[in-house]
Amino acid sequence: MTIHMIYVTAPNRGEAVALARSLVEARLVACANVLDGVTSLYWWDGKIQEEAEAVLICKTRSEQVPAVMDRVRELHSYECPCVVALPISDGNPAYLDWVRGESSPT
Repeated sequence: MTIHMIYVTAPNRGEAVALARSLVEARLVACANVLDGVTSLYWWDGKIQEEAEAVLICKTRSEQVPAVMDRVRELHSYECPCVVALPISDGNPAYLDWVRGESSPT
């Protein structure tokens, strides 16, 4: 069973923490890290934007990824939120087992 890391950007720490709490409480993810103070540059509406954002990094079972993406899109304030899933190919076996156990539907 594969574990995925899900990367999400949010407009601020408060929204990132709220998203993380919702995902962890629902056991959609085992863990979520919020990294505040990120500066993002990107194209939007035909011009380059520069914004302060927060990053949310979540770890979960591969079969939970669609539900995580749905929940983030449902709760996120952005019109088109960044939410991408990356498979984890290797890691501390004990940690990966913990992620599997804690991101299981109850």
